Amino acid sequence: MSNIPAELKYIASHEWLRLEEDGTITVGITDHAQDLLGDVVFVELPDVGDIIAVDDEISVVESVKAASDVYAPISGEVVEINEALEDDPEIINSDPYGEGWFFRIKPDNIADYEALMTADEYESEL
Repeated sequence: MSNIPAELKYIASHEWLRLEEDGTITVGITDHAQDLLGDVVFVELPDVGDIIAVDDEISVVESVKAASDVYAPISGEVVEINEALEDDPEIINSDPYGEGWFFRIKPDNIADYEALMTADEYESEL
């Protein structure tokens, strides 16, 4: 079974979210998603300042097997991207919940974050 950290929130399309101390939300793809994709070779990230809505296609991950869209799990403004992924996208495979994060969002409504799936709920979806 995939690694599913209990402190994170999840959505059905295999993105994870972590609430940071400053109120921003860090987003990445789950261990399950990176495992399905295989070796990641390219990531297209959003731009800082992009205003996004839930379910917007916000990023693309390309692997040796396929390309996959990453969807916005919450509405808000992109305030930071993980520039390290541009030169070293395979970080997603080795550390999907740590150094392999994609971007940070300043959420429009923090209650939207609270309503997302817990680790147990996500695991039952797999």
